[in-house]
Amino acid sequence: MLSKEQVKELLDSVNDPFLHRTIGETGGVKEVNIKEEKKHVSVKIGIGKTNTAEQMQLQQEIVGILKKNGASTVGLRFEQLPDEVIRKYQPAAEEAQEKSLLGGGKHPNFIAVSSGKGGVGKSTVTVNLAMSLMRLGKKVGIIDADIYGFSVPDMMGVEERPAVRGEKIIPVERFGVKVISMGFFVEDNSPIIWRGPMLGKMLNSFFKEVEWGDLDYLLLDLPPGTGDIAMDVHEMLPTCKEIIVSTPHPTAAFVAARAGQMAIKTEHEILGVVENMAYFESKKTGEKEYVFGKGGGKKLAEVLKTQVLGHLPLQQPYEEEDEFAPSVYQEDHPLGKEYHKIAAKVIAKVDE
Repeated sequence: MLSKEQVKELLDSVNDPFLHRTIGETGGVKEVNIKEEKKHVSVKIGIGKTNTAEQMQLQQEIVGILKKNGASTVGLRFEQLPDEVIRKYQPAAEEAQEKSLLGGGKHPNFIAVSSGKGGVGKSTVTVNLAMSLMRLGKKVGIIDADIYGFSVPDMMGVEERPAVRGEKIIPVERFGVKVISMGFFVEDNSPIIWRGPMLGKMLNSFFKEVEWGDLDYLLLDLPPGTGDIAMDVHEMLPTCKEIIVSTPHPTAAFVAARAGQMAIKTEHEILGVVENMAYFESKKTGEKEYVFGKGGGKKLAEVLKTQVLGHLPLQQPYEEEDEFAPSVYQEDHPLGKEYHKIAAKVIAKVDE
């Protein structure tokens, strides 16, 4: 019959599914009792998170190990490990979770671009930030996670569709940036009528089933607000950083603060605020007109205790006959130069 020491030795090599460390490392075997006459082993185990599907799988694994090594019956109790133990191993657990999402290897810097409401230019900011990061020598991908309001392929002038290699989807590459979007899987711009769990599965597929390769940055264009997709991103990517997009209008800034507060509550670092549509500059007079008001971005940054990364005026990209990309600002365009500055600030903040 097994001894207490043997039980502990057998279980010390089992992995805690939440902390991605062995139970031996976390001190997870809390109590072992043995009734030799009945060959019954009773164990109390501490893990990172209780009452989950992962706990059920762990339970089956432990029972299997003990029965294979001589126990006739097994009794298991689970408790949550102390907060200080969880804090100690949490960063490694988060990194392991994100590596597994993209199939192992070095995971990129995840940056979610969010807003409180629609129509503030969040997707435009995502696309042009990605372009500017690429121009600064970074390997960049975009997940168009705005499932209902996907627009990234159209903004970048993407006309092809992703290829499939084996069981992996190969993202479309445009201007050196890799792109995946719900828009690739919908015919004729059809409306999508999905419930929350289905949306979560699609987002999961964008991580696990897409061959992203080696990326430095993966940008997520989130739907506006704080709905299902935003919640899924906060759960899937614990170390994701966020950029909040707003217009200068006080109401837009007030609504955007909700998205920012959600990021703070889930311990996502806010890199800063981008104030879009900050002003219109007349080509004739050079005078600035603040058509959407003034000061919203600064006020929002103060509320969220962060910085304004840039103030972007209302302007169209240059028209180019040979390249169709209606929302991509060229490198020498005034807004292209502004996005370059924003990208440089983002890199500096991420590298801190």
